Amino acid sequence: MPAVALVLAGLAGLLHLCFFVLESVVFRTRGYRVFGVREGDVDTVAFGMLNQGFYNLFLGVGVLVGVVGSWRGWEPQGSTLVVYGCLFMLGAALVLVLARPAMARGAAIQGVLPLLALASAWLLR
Repeated sequence: MPAVALVLAGLAGLLHLCFFVLESVVFRTRGYRVFGVREGDVDTVAFGMLNQGFYNLFLGVGVLVGVVGSWRGWEPQGSTLVVYGCLFMLGAALVLVLARPAMARGAAIQGVLPLLALASAWLLR
């Protein structure tokens, strides 16, 4: 897998670790503002966000393991993890923007890096 694709995928994986922090670690104190949740609704959605945050943690770690594995020559396992994780991230971004077009900015933040990683992996193969 091309180095540029691995770098972009690695950045996408790290971004999903940041999502974990926002959704699971600091959601109740300040993370809720990022998602446009009203302070009075924090308790109502906090559990769902905790779950979503761990989902993003495991997704990001999986892509990062794939990136490291690819660099260490673990093929096809490394690139498989990278491609699957990036497709997963891109798919989630598409669901977000299709379900709620007003969330296009968030979907772009979530989906552009994995899209670029996949495109560069395909174009530079």
